[in-house]
Amino acid sequence: MSNSPIAKEVGKRRTFAIISHPDAGKTTITERLLLMGQAISVAGTVKSRKSDRHATSDWMAMEKERGISVTTSVMQFPYRDGMINLLDTPGHEDFSEDTYRTLTAVDSALMVLDGGKGVEPRTIALMDVCRLRDTPIVSFVNKLDRDIRDPIELLDEIEEVLNIKAAPITWPIGCYRDFKGVYHLSRDCIIVYEPGHGHERTESKIIERLDSAEARAHLGDLYDDFVDQLELVQGACHEFDQAAFLKGEMTPVFFGTALGNFGVDQVLDAVVDWAPPPQSRDSHERTVEPVEAPFTGFVFKIQANMDPKHRDRIAFVRICSGRYEKGMKLHHVRTGKDVRIADALTFFAAEREHLEEAWAGDIIGLHNHGTIQIGDTFTEGEKIGFTGIPHFAPELFRRVRLKDPLKSKQLRQGLQELAEEGATQVFFPERNNDIILGAVGVLQFDVVAARLKQEYKVECLYEPINVWSARWVESGDRKKLEEFSNKATDNLAVDGGGHLTYLAPTRVNLSLMEERWPDIKFRATREHH
Repeated sequence: MSNSPIAKEVGKRRTFAIISHPDAGKTTITERLLLMGQAISVAGTVKSRKSDRHATSDWMAMEKERGISVTTSVMQFPYRDGMINLLDTPGHEDFSEDTYRTLTAVDSALMVLDGGKGVEPRTIALMDVCRLRDTPIVSFVNKLDRDIRDPIELLDEIEEVLNIKAAPITWPIGCYRDFKGVYHLSRDCIIVYEPGHGHERTESKIIERLDSAEARAHLGDLYDDFVDQLELVQGACHEFDQAAFLKGEMTPVFFGTALGNFGVDQVLDAVVDWAPPPQSRDSHERTVEPVEAPFTGFVFKIQANMDPKHRDRIAFVRICSGRYEKGMKLHHVRTGKDVRIADALTFFAAEREHLEEAWAGDIIGLHNHGTIQIGDTFTEGEKIGFTGIPHFAPELFRRVRLKDPLKSKQLRQGLQELAEEGATQVFFPERNNDIILGAVGVLQFDVVAARLKQEYKVECLYEPINVWSARWVESGDRKKLEEFSNKATDNLAVDGGGHLTYLAPTRVNLSLMEERWPDIKFRATREHH
C-alpha cells in the first residue's frame, strides 16, 4: 500500500493550525509562512492598521476594518517537496467556536507566544482543545526584536501552565537592540539575524561552531555570558524526543521574530520534518485510514459570503481518506442523498480556485445552499459518521430584540443559518418567546448583528440576560428526563439543532442541579450528529 499514489500524496501533506493569544503575532507569522511557500510575493503586515496593504489572510469587511482575522481561512501552499495546509484561526480578543472546531481538522498545531508576555489565557484554552486529541504542538517564541522575558522562565511557564515538556531547539542570543540571532543546539551553529528583511525571503547567514573565532566576533561582549547560559540550558532542559512530541507530551521550542521574518523557516522545517502526515480518524462505525482509496471527509466549518458578490455559503471539508476528483459523486450521509461535486474550491486566503483533485489531509470547499451542516460526513457510499467534531458550551449570552417586530421571520431564518454555520449558538427558551444567543467571545455578537443587517436586512439589539453557562441535557431514563423537564422548565431551552439545553443562571445553580439529578447528564460539549 505504501507505494500507492494515495500513500505518496498523503505522505507529502502537513495540515496544521496556528494557536495564540491575541496580538502574539499570529497573522504576521501566517504571512511569513506564505512567503516561505512563495504563495505571496510581498508579506503584508497588519501592524500599521491604517496602511493600504491589508494582511493577505484577513478578508471579511469587519476584519479589514479592525485589522484582525475574524474568520478561519485555509491556505494551501507547496514547501520543499511537500504540500502545506495551513488553517488560520481568529486571533483577536474574541475567538469563536470556529477556532475550537478548526483544531479538530488538523494533525498538528503551531503555538505562537509573545516573548514579552509568555503563556496567555487564550493559549491555555486552545491547548485544552488540542489535548482532546493529543495534537502534537510546535512552539515559536516571537518578538525577539523587542524586550522579552528570560527565556528559561518562559520554558518553565510552558511546562507548568500548559503541562507539556518543552525542548528548546534554538536559543536566542540577546534580544531587542542586542538581538544577534539564535544558536541551534543540536547543529552547533549560529543563525545570524539581520534586520530589515521582514517582507522578503532571504537566506540567513550561518556561523558554524560556537567556539569558532567568527562566532566570538559576532557575539562580542555577549559571548562569555551566552556560553555560561547555554551550559545551564543544556543541563536543565529536555532533549527533543520525536515520539513524545507525536503523543502530544513534548513541544520543540524555537525563538525568532515574525516581523523580521527570522526563525519562521526553522519552524516550517520542523513541521515538515517532525509533525505527522494526515492521521487515521475515528467514526462511529470504524477507524478510517488516510490511505484507503474511497473518499471520506467531514465538515468542520461553514462560512457565509466568502465573496461579497455571491450570497453563498461554503462548507469546509477535511478529507480523511482517498482522493477527490472534479465531477465525482459523493454520498451525503446525514441526508442519504448523492451529490455530484463539479466545483469544489481550494483556498488561498481570499483567492478561490476551482479544484481538479485533492487528497487526504487537504481541505476543500463545497458550495452549500443550506443543506450541509457542521459535522456532516461525505463518502463514496459508505454510511459512516466521523466523531470528535463537538459544539462547545457558550461562555457568553445575550437576549435578542428586534427593532422592527414585523421582521421576526427574517430574524429566525438569519439566526438559524448563522447558527448552522457556527457563527453563534441560538437557544429558544421553553417558557417564553425570547431568543437567546450564545457565544465563546464578545466579538461574535458584533459579527452576528453586522451580518444580520448586511445579509438579511434585519436590525437587532442585544440585552443582558442572567445565564452563566449552557449544558446539553440527556438521560438514558426517559421518565427521569420527563420529570426533570417538568421541574426545570424555567431554565430549559431548545438549541438551533433541536437539543434540550439547561441554561444555568450561576455556577452554584448548575452544581446543585447536577447533585439533585444524578440520572441526568449535563454536557459541556455536544457531538454534531
